[in-house]
Amino acid sequence: MESRIYCADCNRNKLSNTLGIFIFLLVVLTGGIPSKARAAENAREVTLLFTNDFESAFDPIPAYWRDDVEYLGGAAQMATLIDTIRQREELVFLFDAGDIFTGILSKLTEGAVPMEMMITMGYDAMAIGNHEFEYGWESFAEQKSRLPFPVLGANLFYEGTDHPYAQPYAIIERDGFRIGVIGIIGLDARTAIIPSHVAGIDFREPVPIVQKLVDNLRPEVDLVVVLAHQGKTAPMQTDDEAHADIQRGIAADYNMAGAVEGIDVLFCGHADAGTEEPVVHPKTGTLIMQTYGQGTRLGYLKLTLGIGNKEILSHHGSLLPVVSNELKPHPIIAQKLKKYRDQFPELQDTVFHARERLSRVYNKESDLGNLYADILRDVSKTQIAFINAGALRKDLPQGDVPLADLMDSFPFQDEIVILEMTGSQIKDVLEQSLTLERGMLQVSGLKVEYDMGRPEGNRARSVFVDYSNEDLDPKATYRVATIEILAQGGDLFSAFPQSKRLTPKGSQPLFADTLQEYLAKKKLVTMPTRGRLISVISK
Repeated sequence: MESRIYCADCNRNKLSNTLGIFIFLLVVLTGGIPSKARAAENAREVTLLFTNDFESAFDPIPAYWRDDVEYLGGAAQMATLIDTIRQREELVFLFDAGDIFTGILSKLTEGAVPMEMMITMGYDAMAIGNHEFEYGWESFAEQKSRLPFPVLGANLFYEGTDHPYAQPYAIIERDGFRIGVIGIIGLDARTAIIPSHVAGIDFREPVPIVQKLVDNLRPEVDLVVVLAHQGKTAPMQTDDEAHADIQRGIAADYNMAGAVEGIDVLFCGHADAGTEEPVVHPKTGTLIMQTYGQGTRLGYLKLTLGIGNKEILSHHGSLLPVVSNELKPHPIIAQKLKKYRDQFPELQDTVFHARERLSRVYNKESDLGNLYADILRDVSKTQIAFINAGALRKDLPQGDVPLADLMDSFPFQDEIVILEMTGSQIKDVLEQSLTLERGMLQVSGLKVEYDMGRPEGNRARSVFVDYSNEDLDPKATYRVATIEILAQGGDLFSAFPQSKRLTPKGSQPLFADTLQEYLAKKKLVTMPTRGRLISVISK
């Protein structure tokens, strides 16, 4: 791994001027290869490392979609890669573009575990993502004080005031080099969390706020970096980097880079839209990068800047695979993870045995989605059940499934909610689902034929209520089970809160607890019946 990084560095520099070639040959001929890169006398090199949407992905995951790598990711492995680069490079900064929370260890400690990882890794600043509000904005307001580096949210304010919820920017200085860092969260990201968890916080349009801060910072720093958690919500699918059809793109970040003058680098998150190399905005020259999330890649950007004029003379960036097999786990990170896991030994207990792997798919029917929708419908004794694809955060392995894996697959605080919905409202929900703006709703009790060749709002060709062998009646009412985020209209499903809620808030169990109890009793889980969401093609 180390030699691969070094060779990439040689290729990046390419020794494009005579002075560089002379210095390189002189060093080689005298037998002294330096351990750190040397910038030309009139320039300085700086290396920016970044992550986004780590989402408490503490352990390596099987890279089943790749032929060249067995495992990717892991917090301890990433920390080792970061340390390797720091030892080799002259001047290194480390940033995060938001969404460090989620998962059972994060939930049990209200975010303490991922924050402990970041402290050890030595981050310089992070932006706030929507998942930082999983335990409510009040909890995060307190917990973010745990971190010794700036936690940035320039466009977050306490509701109805101009009082900021978080620090808007920071100036980070190392070895005389100064970076102005601004953090923002997009308006779309607010809709990807339970609405009541951010009630009391205003999310404001970020562009004018960023422009004002850039104008103020520009004269005082050598580089301006924006950490932006915005754009379309990511597809929560383990192998999303292998599927161009579900990738969300960086349009929001590209637009911001064009609208704001003076941003040198824009590291972004939320869409998990990996950029294998930097995207350069043609108008402003801003460099835009993002990883695929979940800690499988480490973002790497090396800049050569003119001394005095603050001009970026050259750049090279890539997404470095965190190849778990080739990286020795960082001892302190491994020790911290063990410490927290030892506090919750029950997480390693087997809950049930799965005959086959239960995977999630964002834009289609999935086996894990079918299983959880069936459980919702069964425990609620309703006719129909819905769960959003974005709520499914981890595939379940074939074989014995420990509690940690089960809870990581659905780590949220959602109650089960029972609604009374008309057939017309259910049809509206299905049509929203079929825009694929937030993935495809997973269903139980329905059979839906849909045609993606039709215009939005008219894609459900037929909706069949499978328990009654009848078509969905627009005027009839149905008992429907779902989870809190959907019941409150989260993930843009506005038809749910228009229906009648039958269970008051606080009266029903958490779905995560129900999953554990239900599957522990079942003990053996087989593949749920498929064929509920059926794609048909227009003639």
